[in-house]
Amino acid sequence: MAPAGAKKGILERLESGEVVVGDGGFLITLEKRGYVKAGLWTPEVVVEHPDAVGQLHMEFLRAGANVMQTFTFSASEEKLESKWKDVNAAACDLAREVADKGDALVAGGICQTAIYKQDADEARVKRLFRLQVEVFARKNVDFLIAEYFEHAEEAVWAVEVLKESGKPVAATMCIGPEGDKNDVTPGECAVKLVKAGASIVGVNCRFGPGISLKTMKLMKEGLQAAGLKAHLMVQSLGFHTPDCGKGGFVDLPEYPFGKLRRILEVPETSCCDIMNNYGSVLQFKTA
Repeated sequence: MAPAGAKKGILERLESGEVVVGDGGFLITLEKRGYVKAGLWTPEVVVEHPDAVGQLHMEFLRAGANVMQTFTFSASEEKLESKWKDVNAAACDLAREVADKGDALVAGGICQTAIYKQDADEARVKRLFRLQVEVFARKNVDFLIAEYFEHAEEAVWAVEVLKESGKPVAATMCIGPEGDKNDVTPGECAVKLVKAGASIVGVNCRFGPGISLKTMKLMKEGLQAAGLKAHLMVQSLGFHTPDCGKGGFVDLPEYPFGKLRRILEVPETSCCDIMNNYGSVLQFKTA
C-alpha cells in the first residue's frame, strides 16, 4: 500500500508532463461477465457484487491505469432513488481500496441527468450533482469528473457544482466534431467548461479513436483562440465509427446488442467496450 500522503495529485502529475492513464469500460465488461443487465446501465453491482467490481478495478490497475474512477455512472438519486447513497459510498470504497495498492488516484464521477432534458431546471439538476459530490467529499476522492454530457449548459452546471468541493475538476462531453445537441462547437464547449472551472476537458464515449481525436483537436484550437489553457482528456470507444451520425454509436442500427462484430474486429483503448488486457484506456495530457 502506498504511504499516506505520498501520491502526487492529478494536476501535479499533468503539469510535470506525465501522461495519466485511466481505467475502462465497467458497464459493458460487467454485463459480459453477467453482473449487470444490459440496457439499464445502473451501478447497483457495487453493493450486490462488490468483489466483481473490485476485481475489475484491480485488472485495470495491473494493466497500467493511474486513475480508478468510481463506478457511479447513472448513480444519482434520480436514477437509483433510495439506493443512491449506499451505491456512491460503496463505489468510492472499492476504488480507494484498489488505488491504494498502487500509485493510482481515485476520481469521483457524475454524468448527465434525465431531468435536464425535461425542463432544464438548473436548481434541480445541481441538487442531484451536489448529493453525489457530498459523498465524494466525505470519502475524500482525489479529484472529480463530470462525464458524458450532450449539452454544454448542463456540463457547465456540473463543473460549477464540482468546483464547490475545492478538488480538481475534469469534464468530458459525449460529442463529435459537430458539437453538442444545441450545435455549440467543440471549441466553444471547451471554453465554457474551462471558464466554469474545469482544469481538464475533453470527450468520452460515443465515437471511435479517429473522430474523438478530431474533436479534441477542435477543442484545443478553441482554447488557444480564447487564450485559455487546460489539460486534455479522451475516452474513445473500443471500435471505429466512420458511419456514425452526430449522435455517435447510439445512432447505429446495431446499437446496443449488435456491436460485437465491431468490437472484435477493431480492439482499441476506450471508455466503453474495452477490456483490461488492451491496456491504457483513458488519457489525460497537457494541451
